[in-house]
Amino acid sequence: MRYSALAGGKYIRPLLVYATGQALHVSLDELDGPACAVELIHAYSLVHDDLPAMDDDDLRRGKPTCHRAFGEAIAILTGDALQSLAFHILAHDPAIKAGPAQRLKMIDTLAVASGSQGMAGGQAIDLEAVGKELDLDELENMHIRKTGALIRASVTLAALSREDLPENLLHQLGSYARCIGLAFQVQDDILDIESSTEVLGKTQGADRMMNKPTYPALLGVEGARRKAAELHEAALHHLDELGADADPLRWISEYIIRRNR
Repeated sequence: MRYSALAGGKYIRPLLVYATGQALHVSLDELDGPACAVELIHAYSLVHDDLPAMDDDDLRRGKPTCHRAFGEAIAILTGDALQSLAFHILAHDPAIKAGPAQRLKMIDTLAVASGSQGMAGGQAIDLEAVGKELDLDELENMHIRKTGALIRASVTLAALSREDLPENLLHQLGSYARCIGLAFQVQDDILDIESSTEVLGKTQGADRMMNKPTYPALLGVEGARRKAAELHEAALHHLDELGADADPLRWISEYIIRRNR
């Protein structure tokens, strides 16, 4: 579990928890639990995503994938245990100051984002789509679930730490997260073509080798870049009400479309 959860990486999802909380003037100590929980779900998803029955990858963050290092059975159990630990933290972390109703909303938010309506459902669509052509709406639906759901949950968990948050602001933050979630996947698809295995820390060209539908395949590389830029601009628009307090969220959106790994 430590090997998979503490192996490095970009930590975009916990960073989003902290940046959203900062924008809403939530104490950083209160956000440690939600930030850990969302990253543990992400780590579990990567362990299972790399398994032979899924993407069958040998490298993750520049190291052997969990099943290569410890065997397939232990990797399955590792993912299971990381997932359950995430919900234990949300249920028991004493630093979370939100009341019982808000804490329950946090648990529900992460559960929905992780399950059939979110990440797991998106992964199932992804497996079913191998070798098929999807139109733009179908591709976005897949990635709104597979990649975007957990990114939206990261923002929402921080927002739920404020019990008095206006509904319209919660909606704007959700729209911001939807945009950067899609932009993250668009950039991932571009990097699968343009970056190297050494820089990525995972196998370059894996999507093409598996004949997966991607944004560059549908829009071309330049079209995919334009799509990412449009999503970034839309994300910034949704932060207008928050002023300078949301600058870290703006930086994260720009980083997502300019990163090289």
